Amino acid sequence: MNIFETHAHYDDERYNDDRDELLSAMAAHNIAPIINVGASMDSAKESYRLAQEYPFIYAALGVHPSDIDTLSDDGMEWIREHASDAKVAAIGEIGLDYYWEKDETVREEQRGCFVNQLKLAREVDLPVIIHSREACDDTLSILKDAIDQGTRGVMHCFSYSPEIAEEYVKRGFFIGIGGVVTFKNGKKLKETVERIPLEYILTETDCPYLAPEPFRGRRNDSTYLPYIVQAIAKIKEITEDEVIETTAENARRLFAKVTFRA
Repeated sequence: MNIFETHAHYDDERYNDDRDELLSAMAAHNIAPIINVGASMDSAKESYRLAQEYPFIYAALGVHPSDIDTLSDDGMEWIREHASDAKVAAIGEIGLDYYWEKDETVREEQRGCFVNQLKLAREVDLPVIIHSREACDDTLSILKDAIDQGTRGVMHCFSYSPEIAEEYVKRGFFIGIGGVVTFKNGKKLKETVERIPLEYILTETDCPYLAPEPFRGRRNDSTYLPYIVQAIAKIKEITEDEVIETTAENARRLFAKVTFRA
């Protein structure tokens, strides 16, 4: 039974020395499929290239709020043109990040870019992968309007309260659970996992970031997903197989273009 990796960044330079070796080993670890997620325009294009090279990799095309200076009108058009490709599963990661950005003028630019990419996702009929850090109210406000217009997606690397998670689940959004659920100081995320239905949880690593315990602080990769599965199973008091099976079904419900089967 394979674990579905819904959020990875194998285009990152930290994999330059062993990328192919690592990705070629995923089948032996029962990891597939993998969605490689764009952050800047360069990484979106590299995600697309990886999706063409590896049968089990799909791409998400989009620009992270901290990289909106890389997104021009030409870039938006490139995403629009490539969104119809069979290996492009989502628009992302897009959203708001007020942790790194304190300037209100730039925050307003983030909000504008977020709205534009949400509109593009509706135009091309793809789900969205949302990044939101210390921007809870604005993210929810913008997404409420988008959801009313048919937007579907996942709150990646969820970091807010269980109550906010329930607000998203009520609206049909999924919650991405990664390595933080294994951390000793990950109490809030553990409570979120406990309270929301398993049918709205997706497994992710956000690699190379946020490696789970006992690898915290190291370069992360998708072979550490079993530690996340184990943590979810323990919280939910169910088997790891049930977590793997249900979260994979969830991911296929959301990312309908993912057809790869091991």
